[in-house]
Amino acid sequence: MTLVLLAHPDPARSRVNAALAAAVADLPGVVLHDLAATTGDFDVDAEVRLLLEHELVVFQVPFHWYSVPALLKRWMDDVLIRCLVPATGGSLLRGRTLLVVTSTGGTAESYARRYPMAELLLPLESTAHKLGMDFATPLVLHDVRNVGDEDLALHAKRYRELLEAS
Repeated sequence: MTLVLLAHPDPARSRVNAALAAAVADLPGVVLHDLAATTGDFDVDAEVRLLLEHELVVFQVPFHWYSVPALLKRWMDDVLIRCLVPATGGSLLRGRTLLVVTSTGGTAESYARRYPMAELLLPLESTAHKLGMDFATPLVLHDVRNVGDEDLALHAKRYRELLEAS
């Protein structure tokens, strides 16, 4: 079972995230959870229960200012802390997998010049490890303002195939 957390602040205006969400929404065993639809008013207990029902957790987000959007950060602050078990140092999410599916406005070359995406995603990888989760190889689409329909369709197909194989 896969939980896709779509955390775009305005998914209706995102051609890329809309295409990616549409590519996986009908997959058996995939739950697409649009955090923008919650308007940031999370039922934390329900969110934790939802997490615990899934083995693969996907953060589908645009990469904003070298981080995740505030909507996902707030969700992480409110929900993930509830998954830690202080008495044992354990986590309710141990053994699950986190996959980051993200898009950037800059080109791959612009990121590689200064800070490669692998380095910029270290906070999310560290979060996964803190929670006892495996961190899957991220799926990144760069230069979204200039990506053509054919390239976007190929990327969406790769995303779908990745979730189908999980």
